Amino acid sequence: MRNLRIVVVNTIIDHADETDTDLQEQAERGKALRIGLLEAGYNIIASLPADQYLPERIAQLQPDMIIIDAESDARDVLEHIVIATRDERRPIVMFTEDDNTSTMEAAMEAGVTAYIVAGLQAERIKPVLDVALARFRQEQKLLTELSDTKHKLAERKVIERAKGLLMSRHKLSEDEAYQKLRSMAMNKNLKLSEIAQRLLDVEDLLG
Repeated sequence: MRNLRIVVVNTIIDHADETDTDLQEQAERGKALRIGLLEAGYNIIASLPADQYLPERIAQLQPDMIIIDAESDARDVLEHIVIATRDERRPIVMFTEDDNTSTMEAAMEAGVTAYIVAGLQAERIKPVLDVALARFRQEQKLLTELSDTKHKLAERKVIERAKGLLMSRHKLSEDEAYQKLRSMAMNKNLKLSEIAQRLLDVEDLLG
């Protein structure tokens, strides 16, 4: 997917002090990253600073992927990224020079999909983003399946409670209670779990 709409979030100072070698190196690395993305055919829709306005800007731009161009200490940018992607997750790739294990773990906990340390070459960018995107999609698929499973278990619990209520109130067998519940759902054109929840709600109201 080469037409990814990418937002680059950088903690790098573009107009670095010419006397500061570290800042110059960071600025050059940020420039190399953006050039590599463009050469690989990606669409950089914005390059944003890691400030308190970041969540709002990402919400407005709706990018397909977020790339963090981070200096050594990226705690602040990670905090902003967490807020920005809390309601709608996106693949996040972080390029950094920080190989500290605790920083890497904090980044992954914050939602970073791929944490890339050093060795930034233009030819590496596309494979890295492809892998990050594939991993993100797999994670989302697993989360969706887990959510579906939890939902189905919750529905089953509601149905079992409603069956128990019918069995107790009308002296029915479990199968009779189920058939009655099913008949009520069909008559009302509702799902079994929906009619079961309605029965339980009525029971709660009546005490």
